[in-house]
Amino acid sequence: MYNDDFLQGKLLERKEQNAFRTLRLPDGKIDFCSNDYLGIARVGEQLPFSDLRLSSTGSRLLAGNYELIEEVEQQIATFHQADAALIFNSGYDANLGLLSCISQKGDTIIYDFLSHASIRDGIKLSQAQSFAFLHNDLDDLERRLKQATGNIFVVTESVFSMDGDLCPLAELVDLCKPYNAHLIIDEAHATGVVGDKGEGLVQQLNFHQQVFARVHTFGKGCGCHGAVVLGSNFLRDYLINFARSFIYSTALPPHAIATISKSYELFPTMNKERKHLQLLIDYFQSANINYPKLISNTPIQVVIVEGNAEVKRVANLLQDSNLDVRPILYPTVPKGKERLRIVLHSFNTLEEVKLLVSLLS
Repeated sequence: MYNDDFLQGKLLERKEQNAFRTLRLPDGKIDFCSNDYLGIARVGEQLPFSDLRLSSTGSRLLAGNYELIEEVEQQIATFHQADAALIFNSGYDANLGLLSCISQKGDTIIYDFLSHASIRDGIKLSQAQSFAFLHNDLDDLERRLKQATGNIFVVTESVFSMDGDLCPLAELVDLCKPYNAHLIIDEAHATGVVGDKGEGLVQQLNFHQQVFARVHTFGKGCGCHGAVVLGSNFLRDYLINFARSFIYSTALPPHAIATISKSYELFPTMNKERKHLQLLIDYFQSANINYPKLISNTPIQVVIVEGNAEVKRVANLLQDSNLDVRPILYPTVPKGKERLRIVLHSFNTLEEVKLLVSLLS
């Protein structure tokens, strides 16, 4: 057997922190943990795409470009009122590719402290200097803007994946203007959910002409896989030429692209699902439970249970009652902010949410 004992030290450290991660298979419990907000993934097997190729056969710049993927990029750009769209294989790939290549030496990237790991990793690969600002803190952001040099990029999420709150978008747009800062918004957890047609926060508030780039991902509300970067035609051309996660990846296959297209056809028709989801959100937010809740008007509901051991214990109690709720442990979130990340869906019933509330009360 190969001697890789050098890996054991870091793994042992995780176990000592009660933060060791393992994979688990789905077991039929009531879903309060997936990002399938609208239940689209549940109907995926009904989509008749058996006549489409299983592989794109290569990178988009080689053998992997095809008519359907360009048609769907145009469909998505039209839906989101953008000049152009470029599809990536995942949200991680999109943020990594965009943020690693868009800035040059001497430029500045300023990002919300609670930004997703894919945003942070993309920034690490860039040539720019980078600074975090305190979560949704406009004063701290302006302090950073005053110190910035070169082209300035401000990066944040419209809906934060671990807190479920929204960014102060209107104020961010206003603050970026006097500093000529380019605003980048990750709409991963808003896609399909926020807005009258699921178009996301930027369009809902009519700022789509004032944001440099938007990232929408398909692994959540779309119920499939992949992501898209929206912006100008110049931005699309730039990413095709410089985004390494785009250039050096085999493109998504046609059946995946067809599924994405179908999700975008469904979004405008799902007002009933979004209305029911809002009912569940309102109910959970107004419920009295034994643990602190974060304020959230999105499907992501957060219950703070301090300590890895304690949050795992509470999650296991919910699992024993057939509710699939997962604990979020330190170091994924700061120590003392360990939590149950409860995700509400349009297919959850009010009775199921009432059971959840009763077990937390």
